[in-house]
Amino acid sequence: MSNDNSVLGLLAGTAIGAALGILFAPDKGSVTRQRIIDEAEAARESLTENAYELKDRVATTVMAKKATLDEQVDKLVTNARYKADDVITTLERKLEELKARNKRLQKDDTKVPVKTNNTVTTKTTPKTV
Repeated sequence: MSNDNSVLGLLAGTAIGAALGILFAPDKGSVTRQRIIDEAEAARESLTENAYELKDRVATTVMAKKATLDEQVDKLVTNARYKADDVITTLERKLEELKARNKRLQKDDTKVPVKTNNTVTTKTTPKTV
């Protein structure tokens, strides 16, 4: 940005210097007016050219930054997707472990002897955790 300001300052200084030089030159009024017109036209063309160059540089920079931003967003989305897949896989594995443990606990009933009317029988009760 300071490079652009330097170029703009240099151009403005050149235009002002040229205009002052022409105004104080010992030429006829018509010649001086024509020089001022010519110098103003040259300055306008130079400024127009510099403006187009600046516009092109800004457009190029913006496109490059946009491409970089797009790449970073793509990487972020991809990383988030992988992390989400990892979390889902871990949760599914934990769910399967819990289901297996629950099934095992439901099958592991303890048998308790019960004595009724002088007869011993076994009663199945769920195991407490």
